[in-house]
Amino acid sequence: MRSTDYYLPAAALTIAFAAKVPSLRHNWRDPLVRCVCFLVFTAATCFFFAAPPTITAVNRITGVPNFSGPLVYVIMGSFSCACLVLVVNWRGGPEDRVRRSSRTWLALYAVVITALPVLFALGDAPEERLRDLDTYYANTPYIREMIITYLGAHLVSAVVTTSMCLRWARAVTGWLRAGLIVLVAGFGLNLAFAVTKLSAVVARWTGRDWDHLSTTVAPPIVALGGFVVTCGFLLPLVGPRLGALAGGWTAYLRLGRLWKLLNSTRGGTDTAFHSAIPWWADADMRLTVRETGIHDALLRLHPRLDDGVRRRALAAARAAAPPETANAVAVAAMIRHAAAAREPGGDHDGAGADALADFLGPGRRRLLLLSKVLTSSAVNAALSVAPEPPARPESRSAS
Repeated sequence: MRSTDYYLPAAALTIAFAAKVPSLRHNWRDPLVRCVCFLVFTAATCFFFAAPPTITAVNRITGVPNFSGPLVYVIMGSFSCACLVLVVNWRGGPEDRVRRSSRTWLALYAVVITALPVLFALGDAPEERLRDLDTYYANTPYIREMIITYLGAHLVSAVVTTSMCLRWARAVTGWLRAGLIVLVAGFGLNLAFAVTKLSAVVARWTGRDWDHLSTTVAPPIVALGGFVVTCGFLLPLVGPRLGALAGGWTAYLRLGRLWKLLNSTRGGTDTAFHSAIPWWADADMRLTVRETGIHDALLRLHPRLDDGVRRRALAAARAAAPPETANAVAVAAMIRHAAAAREPGGDHDGAGADALADFLGPGRRRLLLLSKVLTSSAVNAALSVAPEPPARPESRSAS
């Protein structure tokens, strides 16, 4: 793998961690927030310290050949522990059980993390190995045990978290289910990494050379796995916000057809439609302004609404469309007829305005449907059975 394959994910995860710092500061007592932040931090740190240039620099700074080995293993152990504790707290349940499970995993991985540097200190690894430390020292006393310890811890974490997420995913829906599915994929990659590394090490024990599994196959697997796992944990947290943002922009754009029609009825001079909106305004602000402008324009259109047009359009649309769509077509035809009119006309009894209010009701859904059908062929056909709007009489200049 190239150095950028490590540093780019490290940078992306560092940005994600920085974005979570305010939440960590305000919700420090929440174990879920702490676990998410710690997991993102350890993932970013692992990518950074696993990059070959960083390994070389750390070894030179400390003056200890292969010092980066146990350092990266400790970070990986911390990441594995964070995954387990986060899944336990995320899934919830009785508080005592959650606390007991979390403390059990913390204690077990604390032993693992402590054992790694101790085993490294007891062993002898004088020759620096940047990419094949696992297989090169697979038969070296204590270094061998250090390698098996970190791989075993990684394997246990991958198996347990995959099993937990699979069972949980069957019982939930939405963004949480999507996040769990992504997590299963990420933990599956972590499991594949551990199995690949162990296969190369065991091959060394039996006199075979499968080093390419450790040096070529395993690194991209664990790099992708760590990134996917982090994304899986963040997806249920970020997904609803992204969904709301996408929904806001979609609704804003879908109302554009109705907005343009109503704006054209006043020659494009309506200040409600041309209110200054800052360039940085989000979708919610823009959508609110657009909806307000549309409702104001519809209110001003009331004197020109002809309920007779709506009734004739409804009768024509009922044969080809479901009831709600037929009502939308009829109301749209009435609005287009009124927008084309230059003077108040129709029944003048307010029936058209009442029908419009009854159709729209509360919320945004009917307004979006109205904008959707506004220029449809069904509305065009319905308008063909309605009378042409009265034209404005031309003004005469004083002679």
